[in-house]
Amino acid sequence: MAISKCAVIGAGVMGGGIAAQIANAGVPVTLLDIVPPKANNRNVVAETAIEKMLKTEPAPFMSPRAARLVTPGNIEDDMARLADCDWVVEAVLEKIEIKHATYEKIAKVRKAGSIVSSNTSTIPLKDLTAGLPDAFTKDFLITHFFNPPRYMRLLEIVTGPNTSKDAVAAIDEFCDVKLGKHVIHAKDTPGFIANRIGGMWMQAAIQAAFDLGLSVEEADAIMGRPFGMPRTGVFGLLDLVGLDLMPQVAASMQRTLPKGDLYLTTMKDRPLLAKMIADGYTGRKGKGGFYRLQRSADGSRVKEGIDLATGQYRKSEDPSLASATQRDPAKILSAQDRGGQYARRVLAYTLQYAASLVPEIADSVDNVDQAMKLGYNWSAGPFELIDKIGAATVAGLIQAEKLPMPPLLAKPLPFYRVDGGFIRQRGPDGEWIRVARRPGVLLLGDVKRASAPVAKNGSASLWDIGDGVLCVEFHSRLNSLDGDSLAMIKTAGETIKKSAGKYVALVIHNEADNFSAGANVGLALFAANIALWPFIEEGQTSGQKILKEMKYAPFPTVSAPSGMALGGGCEILLHSSAVQAHAESYIGLVEVGVGLVPGWGGCTEMATRAYTNKRGPQGPIAPLAAVFETIGLAKVSKSAEEARDLLFMRPTDGITMNRDRLLADAKARALALAKDYQPPKPVALRLPGPTGAAAIGLSLDDLHKQGKASDHDLVVAGKLAEVLSGGATDITEEVTEDQLLALERKSFQALIRTDKTLARIEHTLETGRPLRN
Repeated sequence: MAISKCAVIGAGVMGGGIAAQIANAGVPVTLLDIVPPKANNRNVVAETAIEKMLKTEPAPFMSPRAARLVTPGNIEDDMARLADCDWVVEAVLEKIEIKHATYEKIAKVRKAGSIVSSNTSTIPLKDLTAGLPDAFTKDFLITHFFNPPRYMRLLEIVTGPNTSKDAVAAIDEFCDVKLGKHVIHAKDTPGFIANRIGGMWMQAAIQAAFDLGLSVEEADAIMGRPFGMPRTGVFGLLDLVGLDLMPQVAASMQRTLPKGDLYLTTMKDRPLLAKMIADGYTGRKGKGGFYRLQRSADGSRVKEGIDLATGQYRKSEDPSLASATQRDPAKILSAQDRGGQYARRVLAYTLQYAASLVPEIADSVDNVDQAMKLGYNWSAGPFELIDKIGAATVAGLIQAEKLPMPPLLAKPLPFYRVDGGFIRQRGPDGEWIRVARRPGVLLLGDVKRASAPVAKNGSASLWDIGDGVLCVEFHSRLNSLDGDSLAMIKTAGETIKKSAGKYVALVIHNEADNFSAGANVGLALFAANIALWPFIEEGQTSGQKILKEMKYAPFPTVSAPSGMALGGGCEILLHSSAVQAHAESYIGLVEVGVGLVPGWGGCTEMATRAYTNKRGPQGPIAPLAAVFETIGLAKVSKSAEEARDLLFMRPTDGITMNRDRLLADAKARALALAKDYQPPKPVALRLPGPTGAAAIGLSLDDLHKQGKASDHDLVVAGKLAEVLSGGATDITEEVTEDQLLALERKSFQALIRTDKTLARIEHTLETGRPLRN
């Protein structure tokens, strides 16, 4: 069945976030909640939730337009709206009696065959469906989203013996393709997968820190980045999610887990935690948590950490334990100080628990690993971590803590191996099973395991992804762009042209966290410091030439970004035949932040888009002002949808919600374009010239007088305005693309020769923050 309209009951953080993500997918959704006593506005709870989400950072909505797809209401007056909905999500309080009362109301109004799901995080399906009629339970399942629903990719689905296969298939596909979730089917057990193991990890880490006398800083330094767990560590993570969530989860686990479960035997009552919650120290949303920020006498903010032994706050300090300063997991595990003992104990309990729960909570070790990576932001799941540490070493840790040895660890065998280019996982029965991909998923990592690159250099590689399509992959640090990066784009073009029809299209894509952080300005700074101006000039000219050749090539190029595409990375998108972006793409031209202007055609492409955009501001000055603001303020889109508004993407460019489907979608787009492909024709513009630049200058003068713009800000902005306005021209003359590119080169080269721009570049590279000099 197709899902074209939804409803969410419960407008709290999770319910509101789920409604927002459904709206982000372009699907209308009704959001209902209670009517507060004596409320004048009976929809106030749902309306307030929507208003709050429009102001929240990070934003639940991908654009303000998405918010208009959410219709607020209440459960007393508006339940009849559910009759038109294909899917109803229950996201009310984690109390079984409240959920059952909600189901009774839903059952009276829902249409036949509509799907109902609960967002419960801990309550088993068998408890939720107890006493409900078969006509309801066949359309009922659990859809457990993680917070925040827009950004956390994991979705756990739990079904019962009576759940309709059609209902499961419809929700599975909708949540995968439309909502962008990595769907994992969990067994109907307490806490499902991620919260069951994540809860054990946090309990073990908290209790061991108390028992061994570690500071919160020491514990977080050890049980964080070194083992691929969130850099916050456990105590920092609890501050982030809220300490008051702990007793709720613990109570549910105590109620539903079997007696003797390791989670229950690990738990200890810690009066300090109860006191912190009672006093309002619930984490970042409260007065602080295990960490807090306080104002010092001079007005500066000082980070404090709580002493687990005394309950008093003291200035937070870097850990002094030798093990807590290490980044090598093996060295930490072999350390003989309290930190080494802490790591050994926490990992023994966590990994023993994970290994003992397969296949009870999930069918495969890969499902468990994916759940922990996507639900708890681990860089490696527990079984991947066992392989990294070594199964024999992990078994020794478990034996040292006198814990039962799980059957999966009875023999020191790995859980994963690569065979014939495919990843295989060891099943509970010892058989090696191929890790399957969903239909429509194409991962570059799989291509790389099964083949050799067509070409490769230090910063980029060229891969054959099948059906006549090549893929350029950047792989420098932060995917920063240098001569080798651009050379690979040129190599790709030459390969396609010489292939006699074997290759017909190009995709630019990688699976790193970010598409590209932009040009390697560190290299430019080095060259400037030793006056290698010809090197900088050649780098800019070459970049412009290669991207222009790509734009006008006789074959299509589709760029498929995810994460940040900044500066030069954005300029690659602007020159592509089409863009197929992951919904979570953050795109912008940020060069002014380091005292430069976009120099690889970014100004030229943005000016062209602004002046040819029939839906945007019209006239000789208005388009200039709009694009000047976008580049001059270094605006970065907060989503691919917003990138369209900023003209970094065209209305015809595509957006993929599920990152795992991005490469396949980009490849399909490239093949579709390759049929009878015709490159774009050059566009000449009529630009306002000095008149337009002067108009921009008036507003800059005001900012300068108010102290909001420095002298050098005016210099940089003046150069940007000169480029965008076309230089020495007026609206009676046409300005060609090559003339605008020449203006870019002139302005860029002038700015990079100034001491203040070089200071900005150096400061940004050293601190990660812009310098206003």
